[in-house]
Amino acid sequence: MAKSRNFMFLCLCALMVIPALRAEHLMIIAVNDTHSQIDPASDGKGGVARRRAIYDHMRATNDITVLIHAGDAVQGTLFFSLYRGEVEFALMDTLGYDAIILGNHEFDNGMEELAAHYRDVDAVKMSANYDFSATPLDGLFHPYWIKAVGDKRVGFFGINVNPSGLIADMNCENLGYHSAPDVADATARYLKEVQHVNYAIMVSHIGYSSYEPSEPNDTLIIGHSHYIDMVISSHSHTVIKPGGGWDRIANADGKMIPIGQNGKSGKLVSTYDLDLETGDIVYHQIDVDDTWDEAASHYTAMNAWLDQYRHGVDSIMNNPVGTSARFMKNSSAAAQNWVSDATMEIIKELSGIQNIDCAIMNKGGIRTDMPKGVVTEGVISSMFPFDNRFVVLEMPGTELIESIKLMCGRGGDAVSKELRATYNDKGEMTSAKLKGKKIDPKKTYIVATIDYLANGGDYMTPMTRCERLFVDTQKYGNHILTYVKSLQAQGKKIDAKDDVRIEKK
Repeated sequence: MAKSRNFMFLCLCALMVIPALRAEHLMIIAVNDTHSQIDPASDGKGGVARRRAIYDHMRATNDITVLIHAGDAVQGTLFFSLYRGEVEFALMDTLGYDAIILGNHEFDNGMEELAAHYRDVDAVKMSANYDFSATPLDGLFHPYWIKAVGDKRVGFFGINVNPSGLIADMNCENLGYHSAPDVADATARYLKEVQHVNYAIMVSHIGYSSYEPSEPNDTLIIGHSHYIDMVISSHSHTVIKPGGGWDRIANADGKMIPIGQNGKSGKLVSTYDLDLETGDIVYHQIDVDDTWDEAASHYTAMNAWLDQYRHGVDSIMNNPVGTSARFMKNSSAAAQNWVSDATMEIIKELSGIQNIDCAIMNKGGIRTDMPKGVVTEGVISSMFPFDNRFVVLEMPGTELIESIKLMCGRGGDAVSKELRATYNDKGEMTSAKLKGKKIDPKKTYIVATIDYLANGGDYMTPMTRCERLFVDTQKYGNHILTYVKSLQAQGKKIDAKDDVRIEKK
């Protein structure tokens, strides 16, 4: 009996010294819409060296990690305007991305250039709803990627935005698109039932919310899903704060699905701590700020390599060309008003057409803020980086009204002072006036714009049905730069009122 008790005691002691098994975790690190923000932005946030320091810290402090970029790595600063993606794509492997997806701006220089860059990027490139078979990108993409961790499998898949109305036709010729809602949950189901993954994670570039009401978004897809376990969101530049109520959406079965997004310009990094045993996900965000500068300073080789590009950027960024009377955030009514009113003046002189009735621009085309005080060439080039041209259209009143309805449906857009419109809570136009008079559907109007909109960009299909009276041959940003210089020569400052010209009432 004593021997039996001693044996049991020894067994209990042995059990006590065996460490408890720790559930395996996968730390998912994600960014989106970094938009060529290589160095910190004007507010001191962001910067690629700081982000690398965060990535390396997370990899050093977690056993198993995955690093994801959810698209729009390019376009938005002079690094892209001058070097056409050479910097951003070369950094992909330096930063150690495991998987990436396309944003709409990856197409800005066309698919030939994009394919040339992507062939040198080791990260897995994912898209489940684009068909690249008739494009230069054929063979470079996979619909999904599976990360095996012990006996668990985690599937990631890419879902991309509808290129129609968003990407210039010539930049996505022969690209096949399959509806995001049709493909997303079907892919997640395939991953679970055929590939036997434990978790299906959608990496999306369609937006938390829709810019164009008729287009799908991530919340809609989650609401109709049975198989998606998490969404890494992008495109809408939404900052989805952890615990704020927006970070979990009910799926078709009532299950709350985690979703996160970091705004834009790489000022935040998201982490998703996935417990592979329970499926619990803890969502967190890390500020990309000066607390990471000391760690970032150790990347001497990367920073020395970047310095050769910074020299060209700084030569333009530091060249003063004008003066602004006030700070104007790029998304503000003041910035939209200034650009649209300036367009009216510029195009009248360029085209010689003096009877232009109004100007319609796109608020999404204003990429950075206007500072108060000295304005440099770099600021103007960064604000208007796109390769678009000024256009003058002859628009029947019916098409102008339809265009205004579209702008009302997305909460307004940039229009010159001659045009005023209102809309209701449903985004329906309730009034539209030009120079104080109701727009006549039977009358013809002369409208200044850019070829991106005239070609149907931002879903402005009515503009495609209008006759073109004038098409310029230079980038419109060059003309705005010349205009700013002319204001300075006249002793005038950049300025505009903050009144909303297309407003909800």
